[in-house]
Amino acid sequence: MDEQCHHVLVIGAANLDVKGRPESTLIRGSSAPGIIRSSLGGVARNIAENLVRLDVPTVLITAVGDDQTGERLLGRAAGRGIDISEVLIVEGRRTGSYMALLTAEGTRDVALHDMGIIEEITPAYLDERRPLFEDACLVVIDANLTPPTIAKVVELCDEYGVPLCADPTSTLLAGRLRPHLAHLYMASPDVQEASALCGMDFDPNDRDAALEAAARLVSMGVDLAVITMGEFGAIYADGDTSGHVPAIITEVVDPTGAGDALTAAIIFGLLEEIPLDECVRLGVTAASLTLRSRDSVRPDLSVDLLYDELAT
Repeated sequence: MDEQCHHVLVIGAANLDVKGRPESTLIRGSSAPGIIRSSLGGVARNIAENLVRLDVPTVLITAVGDDQTGERLLGRAAGRGIDISEVLIVEGRRTGSYMALLTAEGTRDVALHDMGIIEEITPAYLDERRPLFEDACLVVIDANLTPPTIAKVVELCDEYGVPLCADPTSTLLAGRLRPHLAHLYMASPDVQEASALCGMDFDPNDRDAALEAAARLVSMGVDLAVITMGEFGAIYADGDTSGHVPAIITEVVDPTGAGDALTAAIIFGLLEEIPLDECVRLGVTAASLTLRSRDSVRPDLSVDLLYDELAT
């Protein structure tokens, strides 16, 4: 990490994840036996925890309610080493939550999110925290932020010359990033989010089409585009090169957080000035490790573990 900067600044959602996995095929309108678990999540929070587990100093800006869930989120974050000094605690509001129904095989079927509290992170709130941007090595956002707040992040990153990475978060939210693609150092969408960003529909199993989509994102101004393809691994492209890193064949216990782990591990590699192909292999490895965990962030994630399991 550059000695002239102090931290990675992560801005976005922190919430409670509730996930249910049926033990057999579901019948609509009826209940079925299954496993229901809760864990701490939120794209920004997940990325922040993954980063600190990879020994990257990290500051988190998010909003939580003055409730038990908010207290739990902050206690966990502080205990893991995330700097939570600038987290906004909103009196009378409920902390965000995400509820997912998985298939019996462990993939996501449908999900709901209740993230209204993130609207409390306003442009003015960020403008009052300019030193955090000035001292940052890199800024990471998720697209849960409101469009005016995303625009303010872009403005501050441009002003202080700080690279900006963005996770589109969902197909519905990805459009919030489209006006700012030329300002992004890295975007890490999945196939559906990539389609929304670049306006190109393609088969989610078509590696060549994904490479074309990544190249299109680069032509639209993104310095580095990484498109995750689930069981087919990840595609990447920048102005000089492009490639594909196959997925590691693994049991899927829970898919939640895998993309966030990939983003964090790639950022770790970029900060360490590791070659791009190896950065993406680190990301694919981190995603694979997270798929095997019931938690949204793998509890034993470390740099040593990544290299022990490194994708080829």
